[in-house]
Amino acid sequence: MNNPSNSVNQPVAGGAAGGIPADIRCAQDYEIVAQRTMAEPSYAYVAGGSGRDLTVAANLAAFSQWSMYPRVLRDVKDGHTRVALGTQTFLHPILLAPVAFQKLAHPAGEIDTARAAQAMDSCMVCSTLASCRLEDVAHAAGAHKWFQLYFQTNRSDTLALLARAEAAGFSAIVVTLDASIQVASTRALQAGFRMPADCVAVNVQDASAGQPAQDIELSPGDSRIFQGVMRAAPTWPDLAWLMTQTSLPVWVKGVLHPDDARALQAAGVAGVVVSNHGGRSLDGAPASLTVLPAIRAAVGDDFPLLLDGGIRSGADVFKALALGADAVLVGRLQMYALSVAGALGVAHMIKLLREELEVCMAQAGCATLRDISSEALLRCS
Repeated sequence: MNNPSNSVNQPVAGGAAGGIPADIRCAQDYEIVAQRTMAEPSYAYVAGGSGRDLTVAANLAAFSQWSMYPRVLRDVKDGHTRVALGTQTFLHPILLAPVAFQKLAHPAGEIDTARAAQAMDSCMVCSTLASCRLEDVAHAAGAHKWFQLYFQTNRSDTLALLARAEAAGFSAIVVTLDASIQVASTRALQAGFRMPADCVAVNVQDASAGQPAQDIELSPGDSRIFQGVMRAAPTWPDLAWLMTQTSLPVWVKGVLHPDDARALQAAGVAGVVVSNHGGRSLDGAPASLTVLPAIRAAVGDDFPLLLDGGIRSGADVFKALALGADAVLVGRLQMYALSVAGALGVAHMIKLLREELEVCMAQAGCATLRDISSEALLRCS
């Protein structure tokens, strides 16, 4: 995208200076209030996905297809939300998804998000396309921090990012594989969104990442998609190579098909994130929640699965866990809360989600996350 004039996406003064707004009563309220604190084009970009936003809508609708059974006379007084993911144990299953260009939401960008993650014992997954240096994000994030990696056009640039992430203390690598091509959201285009000049991917600005298809020399008859955009898209040999270059656990994000999940498990990845990139990749892809049970069945009970896409409440977290996820990643709510109240807003959003999850667990008679299963749900549509 072309860089805009400074006025196009100028943030609107909002709740950040005065703490948590009084009308934030549940986690999803941040989505509503953010419309006051973000410039309209920026909000449209964050809220939108790709194309006509069919998959964005599907992600949200999928959760409404399930009801939760309340149960009686269950002893939950020793309840907790602890979860083990690989060799790490977390106090709750709510992680912060890798979201690019967070300075769109707040001047402190990913630094404030990292501070919130540390304060709330969450794990922040820092995006390759962060608008703050990954070393600064790592310093602010505390003990639990993972790094999301996009393959770069040149392997040397990929290795450089990997080395920086390891040196900064990130404890896992999350490789995104479903976003080699993205179609702009009609919603964002109609709102006139352009990336602000001061909102850049500082960790890759000198690398060969993201070379636009129109800048790649094509031969006569070549496709701008197949021989252009997808020329450097990663394949199975690239993933196998990457896994030989690091001792950190490697997760793969962007999996929707059970066969892919099974193949990745066989390849030795640490876990899989069931995700459609928040509706930002293939418009018309199924909701993450919809395919989750089939993927869980494909990989068995013990293989780590995370889910993102459409999480707006603790009830959504509960349903994701009941259908096979070990934990969830929260993306858009993270940006909304950041725009409303910076680090305080993101921390408060995590707190609300955790408490909403605990309310569901208590009323459903589930003292621990292991007690949550598909038997706690009723399909209602």
